[in-house]
Amino acid sequence: MHDPFLPASLPLVRATLPLAQSLHLRTLPLHAHEILPAFCIYAFTHRVLSPLLSPRLFPTIYPQLPARTRHNWDVHVVSLLQAVLINGLTLWVMYADGDRQRMDWRARVWGYSGATGMVQAFATGYFLWDVLVSAADPGLFGWGAVAHAGSALAVSLLGFRPFVNYYGLNFVLYELSTPFLNIHWFLDKVGMTGSWAQLVNGVVLLTTFAGSRLVWGTYQSVNLYRDVWRAMQTPAELPVPQWLALAYLASNTVLSVLNVYWFGRMVRTVRARFQRPEGKERGKGRKGE
Repeated sequence: MHDPFLPASLPLVRATLPLAQSLHLRTLPLHAHEILPAFCIYAFTHRVLSPLLSPRLFPTIYPQLPARTRHNWDVHVVSLLQAVLINGLTLWVMYADGDRQRMDWRARVWGYSGATGMVQAFATGYFLWDVLVSAADPGLFGWGAVAHAGSALAVSLLGFRPFVNYYGLNFVLYELSTPFLNIHWFLDKVGMTGSWAQLVNGVVLLTTFAGSRLVWGTYQSVNLYRDVWRAMQTPAELPVPQWLALAYLASNTVLSVLNVYWFGRMVRTVRARFQRPEGKERGKGRKGE
């Protein structure tokens, strides 16, 4: 399936070709016109659009937040926007791209689809922005967020060799849980902590996170390891350099470990919103007696 967007302009292809050749990212020039606008959209939303609209939509809440919390709010707005956009594009391509559906193990390792490259380009633009924002303030976002952004960016970029471009799209579906994660955070900030809306959202959040990242993600990781191992054991095929396999698999493993860690934290966080403090439970029992 061809890239549904307009093709990259010849001057931009020529400008990015030396970088692509030096990094052995052969299909990168074909999607530079999508990476750069995606990065700019997210940066503009973070620095201009969210600070402009949020005080108007939440006039009694956003202006009263501390500066660091407003910054975090703007970052969550970008994350929510990105998740809705990238999930929509991914699900559409997975449904509409007949060439991708017919890929065998060779195509899953070395194949390329223009539509898949387009999704990967939008993801790369976001993760580039995410790396810069997370690394600029690890005290606010945590080093886990920096590691996640860096690993995701590495996986996205390696897809432009092309290498396991097929699986890059599958792993983008990790983002299915992200809208609900952001909604959970916003509900806390607008004074709806412990509400029925947060309870329902929390259940959906844990379900989609476990389904998309732990179940689907683990299943796709096993398939990825199997296909890459088969390619490395088939001398007649295009060889897979050991460093490339290790770099991709290491980045993917970091993401998988973080998913398990974050799921445990989310379970504790969601439970904490609805558990009555122990002292109050005991007091309630004594009053009943």
